[in-house]
Amino acid sequence: MAAIERRQRSGRRGAVRWRVRWRDSDGRERSKTFDTEGDARRFRLRLEGDVAAGTWIDPAHARIPLREFVDEWRKSIVDVRPTSLARIDSAVRTQILPEWGATALSGISNADVRAWAARLHASGYSASTVRKAVFTLRRILAAAVADRRLAINAAENVPLPVDEPGEQRFLTADEIELLADAIDPRFRAMVLVAAYGGMRFGELTALRRERIDLLRGRVQVAETLVQVGADLSFGPTKTRKGRRTVPLPRRVCTELGKHLEQFVQPPAEALIFTGVFGQPLRREWFRRTWWLPAVQRAGQEGLRFHDLRHTYVSLLIRAGANPKEVSTWAGHSTVAFTLDRYGHLYDDADDSMPDRLDALLNAKRAAYEAAVLPLTTVARRAQ
Repeated sequence: MAAIERRQRSGRRGAVRWRVRWRDSDGRERSKTFDTEGDARRFRLRLEGDVAAGTWIDPAHARIPLREFVDEWRKSIVDVRPTSLARIDSAVRTQILPEWGATALSGISNADVRAWAARLHASGYSASTVRKAVFTLRRILAAAVADRRLAINAAENVPLPVDEPGEQRFLTADEIELLADAIDPRFRAMVLVAAYGGMRFGELTALRRERIDLLRGRVQVAETLVQVGADLSFGPTKTRKGRRTVPLPRRVCTELGKHLEQFVQPPAEALIFTGVFGQPLRREWFRRTWWLPAVQRAGQEGLRFHDLRHTYVSLLIRAGANPKEVSTWAGHSTVAFTLDRYGHLYDDADDSMPDRLDALLNAKRAAYEAAVLPLTTVARRAQ
């Protein structure tokens, strides 16, 4: 229970103040002073109500600077991919601490966060960078709320710039063949598997012999090669849905079989796509040494390796795959993501729908006439 004390102000005759005293959850005595008895009573009622409801937040716990709380919070992060952790650290170091490092948790308001996000975008940061910075701050403050240092998360409900996806490029079958011919033979099969299997670069560079079934035309995607700075490590796929079995066309399986014979070591755990000496492929080294020269020779300047994955999705849609099938085979986190990123390709496919319906109706009409008209003719002759 909180108690109210009447306090005579020193040096001022007749002046009175009112102090509310209580003990916090750690047993330490706390107090707050008011000019009027009414204010003190109202505070005591609110305090006792919050304590009874379990929602009381001691203001003293929120006076810690954000920088100190981030140090505590960072140690508690678990089950996060190394690349995600690197992005979090980058946002904290580059955008969050310069702005909020010395600010007490209680001194961060929603209005301040909204203004900060707007300044970041206006200063030239991309929409993606601004969103990641705000998401990271939101995550930090959510931990402060869970730790009962804050009652609300000031980074919630912050308007954010729209993160427009980059331009997507889709290759034709002929263009894929030109690119596969242009690249070093060691990576020919890699280009074909990327274009006709939709695997990400990290998934391809983590692919092992034991995950390939050429007889059934299947590849199991089970892990990915992650690079953070100069360090390489094998880890789980980007999302839970990333673990999947990918069907491959027969022709690609034939090329993959040739690759296994020529470039891959016998052990089951041997990596399929490696450097010249069998070392794991580093993305930037592959891009500069092998990818960019091949792209130039194929006349596809500006093409990114990830565009082969976009090409795969476009080929699936053109082949008639529905959004659920595309999402499953591409390893997207949700069908909604598939539609959000590639829905316009379905719009293009819809243009041919009237013609396909006409063909269906005409076929059914022809079948009907072939089955019914002869019977009608026989019946008429019988009459």
